[in-house]
Amino acid sequence: MSISIGQNFEPTSCVHLQSGVHSALESQCSPRKKVTGFLQEHPGGAQAILRCAGRDATEEFDLIHPAETLKDIESSYLGTSEPQETEHLPPNPNPEAKINLSELLNLDEIEDAATKVMSKKAWAYYYSASDDKISKLLNTQAYRSILLRPRIFVDCRACDLDMTILGHKVGLPLFVSPTAMARLGHSTGETGIAQGCRPFNALQIIANNSSVSPEDVVSGAAPTQVFGWQLYVQLNRKSSEDMLARVNRLDQIKFIVLTLDAPVSGKREDDERVNIQATSSGSISAQLFAGTDPSLTWSDTLKWLSRHTQKPVILKGIQTHEDALLATQYAPFIKAIVLSNHGGRSIDTAPPAVHTLLEIHKYCPSVFDQVEVWVDGGIRRGTDVIKALCLGAKCVGIGRPALWGLAAGGAEGVERTLQILSDEMKTCMRLLGARTVGELGPHHVRISICPGDAHRTDVYARLMQA
Repeated sequence: MSISIGQNFEPTSCVHLQSGVHSALESQCSPRKKVTGFLQEHPGGAQAILRCAGRDATEEFDLIHPAETLKDIESSYLGTSEPQETEHLPPNPNPEAKINLSELLNLDEIEDAATKVMSKKAWAYYYSASDDKISKLLNTQAYRSILLRPRIFVDCRACDLDMTILGHKVGLPLFVSPTAMARLGHSTGETGIAQGCRPFNALQIIANNSSVSPEDVVSGAAPTQVFGWQLYVQLNRKSSEDMLARVNRLDQIKFIVLTLDAPVSGKREDDERVNIQATSSGSISAQLFAGTDPSLTWSDTLKWLSRHTQKPVILKGIQTHEDALLATQYAPFIKAIVLSNHGGRSIDTAPPAVHTLLEIHKYCPSVFDQVEVWVDGGIRRGTDVIKALCLGAKCVGIGRPALWGLAAGGAEGVERTLQILSDEMKTCMRLLGARTVGELGPHHVRISICPGDAHRTDVYARLMQA
């Protein structure tokens, strides 16, 4: 079974499938669906298909698309084709490598291990960030400038990480952020992430561009596991409405995460560099965003969304206090906001989430009373999570760390990632003298006083007086 793309496309060329085989072959016009029509509908743009002209595209198709995609274009079945004999690069640069997950002691070591066993294409997509990667670097460095204030003579035998997020009980104060195309790194994809979250009852947000359908992701989850679903509004609104209808039927998906920090793709040079010789259509990222609607507005988009779901809505991608305050005007329809710069993948030099968190404290602290405030990006240690919680974040997201864990060891790699963070968070809380997440507060941290940090120092002083 193979997926083949004809080398010379004509205006009358057609897409066809048969017996689970998706083929776009050079063919004369037939009563079935024409390629010209399908190309315009493809969410990743026409070039994402045309770049495969003349070769077997099975591997690329399978890594990116949920199995249900074949069913969506059943009307295009025309016939069968013989599989092509093509030379494939190994999916794993070092297939003989055996990773002992128990020997990996921190998230950096998991990333290093994953890098050695995953394809260059997958690595480039996961690792890449916009322009000079300044925001990506700052996302992590920002936590290094926040110091902890340990307390002594506190009974620290017990420590509990359980908490509630939007009223739902979870086992960790962190969540797995929506990350597209997890099957690029491991065959289990988003299902593997869900399995890794299961022992911790950790929240997972399923990406709009997930390589596994949301139905399949939640089907093997524990009854108590909590999921969210990310929405990128498409130019083809009917496509988004159909997906919302499916998600509305899944009880384990408790809310919709409307992502707003990437209306267009950032310039991700690592991703572009790996793909530049294979295609003129650009990076994987650029192809994914080809169908995304860049014309969203506060009133029109939220009014449209309210007609298509009754689930709580979270806005992801808040990067200024002004937008955080605007979001509260749409409460209670908007239940939470996620402070995020898209992992540094959109506009470079955008502020780290923790800086936006401090900005909200300074200019509009009432936001914390009206919506839950989540943060995302830059987490490499359990202490990073605790610092964000001390500064008022309700919960904290990890994106790349979950993907690195998945690539390093499938579901067990994700579980190892969460175990490391869980252990580090508990150690940190015990040394701070906090037995529960609810006991954490600004009195447990000190914001570094550096040149140009007068703004943050002022916020810290106000928090300590509260």
